[in-house]
Amino acid sequence: MSEDYSDDFLKTILQRTKRVAVIGVSANPARPSHYVARYLSEQGYDVIPVNPGQAGKVLFGQEVVASLADIEGPVDMIDIFRRSEHVLPIVEDALERLPDLQTVWMQIGVENAEAAALARARGVDVVMNRCPKIEHPRLMLAR
Repeated sequence: MSEDYSDDFLKTILQRTKRVAVIGVSANPARPSHYVARYLSEQGYDVIPVNPGQAGKVLFGQEVVASLADIEGPVDMIDIFRRSEHVLPIVEDALERLPDLQTVWMQIGVENAEAAALARARGVDVVMNRCPKIEHPRLMLAR
């Protein structure tokens, strides 16, 4: 089900995004969800780490929250580090709770057509099976 995304589409998303909720972030620095979130934070994004098992800890200068319900203020993008079969309820929750949401980003290996269709029907851009830590420097957006 792989989709192609133009460089302009990806660049637009990464340039307009200011605040990212990273869902499924790990406190373990060896895990991809940790170093992707750290990279985004280092690049100037306001990263909100989301993981119920890590709630209350601090990562990248931000307190880890248990769920999207615990986030105060607007969120431009969610970056999902969960298995594909767990994505639909996350996207449903995000669409309900985050009125400013512009992008649903699913990490490498994560694809859910039903969740993508639901988000797109609400006017939210979707990227599946890609990593912003790879796309950001590839598109020469790194600081």
